Amino acid sequence: MKFRRSERLIDMTHYLLDHPRELVSLSFFSERYGSAKSSISEDLAIIKEAFEHRGIGTLQTVPGAAGGVKYFVKVSELEAKPFIGELCDLIANPDRLLPGGYLYMMDLLGDPSIVQRAGRLLASAYIDTKIDVVMTVATKGIPLAYAVASQLNVPVVIVRRDSKVTEGSTVSINYVSGSSKRIQTMLLSKRSLEEGSNVLIVDDFMKAGGTVNGMISLLEEFNASVAGIAVLVEAEKTEERLIDDYLSLVKLSDVDVKEKKITVSEGNYFQKVEV
Repeated sequence: MKFRRSERLIDMTHYLLDHPRELVSLSFFSERYGSAKSSISEDLAIIKEAFEHRGIGTLQTVPGAAGGVKYFVKVSELEAKPFIGELCDLIANPDRLLPGGYLYMMDLLGDPSIVQRAGRLLASAYIDTKIDVVMTVATKGIPLAYAVASQLNVPVVIVRRDSKVTEGSTVSINYVSGSSKRIQTMLLSKRSLEEGSNVLIVDDFMKAGGTVNGMISLLEEFNASVAGIAVLVEAEKTEERLIDDYLSLVKLSDVDVKEKKITVSEGNYFQKVEV
């Protein structure tokens, strides 16, 4: 079946967005649409220009007989700035205050639109980083981890607090919680992570960084490397930050329960990422 150029452009765009960071050969598209490689190259040039102009992402050309193109998500500042500002406004809403100064966040982490947009921003920061897997702990950060992983086209591994029979044999460590200073345990199935993997750690909230530090220690048991640390919200006021190198979208500066006031601002995203 012969495709018109308009049909090819739509289908190619859809395919590339569904297969980020995956090498797609010109031959694949040529056979898919019954078109010459020269026509496919022209189509890809149009898509690349549109992606970059609209701040959707970019196409990377891989030369050679076994080459092709790869799509990488890349969020522009025109998209990132308003979204992070929107996040700040949402988190600053005093209605989300809970007893003890905690914040209700499940409305944000349960909103597919917000989570997917946050995932695009965080994934965009690591387009030049080799990442084999995204890791998170079994809490509210799971949706965010999957959103990031879908844009990086890598699997997700989930660190748990207790053992499940469906996990098989596990590796466990004890770590010190950064905020409560209590000894806690976390574990990971031996089958879930290959030795030597490059891991991006993703979490919804980081206070002192004890949980993230525990995941780093757990990765050492697998001889795995930390490719990066990305969080949705970081707490600014903490006695001792255990993690120095990380990426955040929002910074929580203060929670005044008496005045029902939540003070937030942009995280370090724009200091760490070139947009």
